[in-house]
Amino acid sequence: MHDPFPIPPPPLLVKATTPLAEFLSLPTLPIHIHELLLATLAYHIICAYISPFLSRRFFPSIYPSLPLRSQVNWDVHVVSLVQSVIVCAAAIWVMIADKERKSMGWEERIWGYTGAGGMIQAFAAGYFLWDLQICLRYLGIFGPGLLMHAVAALVVFSLGFRPFVNFYAPTFILYELSSPFLNFHWFFDKLHMTGSRPQWYNGLLLLGSFFCCRLLWGTYQSLRVYQDCWAALHFSDTQSLPVASGLKASNDIQHPKGIPELRDPSGGRGELMKYNPCPENMPLWLGLTYLGSNMMLNTLNFYWFGKMIETVKKRFRTPKEDAKVKEEGEVVDAVVEGVELDGRVIEVATDRKVGREEGMDGDVKSGKASGFGNADGEHKRRKL
Repeated sequence: MHDPFPIPPPPLLVKATTPLAEFLSLPTLPIHIHELLLATLAYHIICAYISPFLSRRFFPSIYPSLPLRSQVNWDVHVVSLVQSVIVCAAAIWVMIADKERKSMGWEERIWGYTGAGGMIQAFAAGYFLWDLQICLRYLGIFGPGLLMHAVAALVVFSLGFRPFVNFYAPTFILYELSSPFLNFHWFFDKLHMTGSRPQWYNGLLLLGSFFCCRLLWGTYQSLRVYQDCWAALHFSDTQSLPVASGLKASNDIQHPKGIPELRDPSGGRGELMKYNPCPENMPLWLGLTYLGSNMMLNTLNFYWFGKMIETVKKRFRTPKEDAKVKEEGEVVDAVVEGVELDGRVIEVATDRKVGREEGMDGDVKSGKASGFGNADGEHKRRKL
């Protein structure tokens, strides 16, 4: 499937990007660089201009009264919400519309390329490029841990431009389906709706979407990519390749000067495998980088899900039950567990005092996870 993005890459931008792409072995980057940069610019405009303007207009008594740190977090959550909705909608459409996906073998899933998959990679990489500059600009707010996550996520998504696991870009982006509910959970706290019925319903949707998208879908797809990577790691370049469609392979054909019969190294899959016409063993560093980060993400997903259940229970626990928990020695004074699905700070639980959020900011850094892999987390405590 060709790239469905309506704007073609500007020739001057392609020419300017080609040397960098060749140096980094990212041959498909120049044809998607405009999508990457447009996504980064769009997220910057939303964060710096659109979110502050609309937030002051619709929440005049809340947003302006927040400290700078909380206003930054607010704007970042707006970007996260917009990004997760757009990228998930685009990914689902690509998975349905791209008919080539159904006939792909492990070679195409690992080394193949489609323009639609490249577009999803570009949108994701554009988001994490924006995320990187936000972490650098507000390093004092987000800390070195989230900065390193932004770097790692950008690197992992950029591997798709080799191309590498281009097929799985829309697949793992669907982790973001639970991100809107995480962002709404954070906004409910800032809007003094902690413990409200809407937050309770949103919490149920958050747990349900997280379980389905990350634990069920994510684990299943991770097993599939492990199988494909295993095949790529043990691929032998001495395997015979299929003769290209329409070409004869008879030994009766006389070839000048002993040249062997003409074969299509991609096995007749020229369009899908045009950037990797001769599959080879996957470099060990590439496999370890991708599979290691993916395994870390899946482990954190299960850990976070348990924490999310506990924090939802704490949010709606009665005072009598809360006192019993304190007697048993549980730490309930401002425990904040962070879960981040899209590269930003998401608070999953805050102090249970209603109205406490006013005038205070989300100091707590969260655990973070990108659609393909690397995860990182920081935990802090605030006292009542």
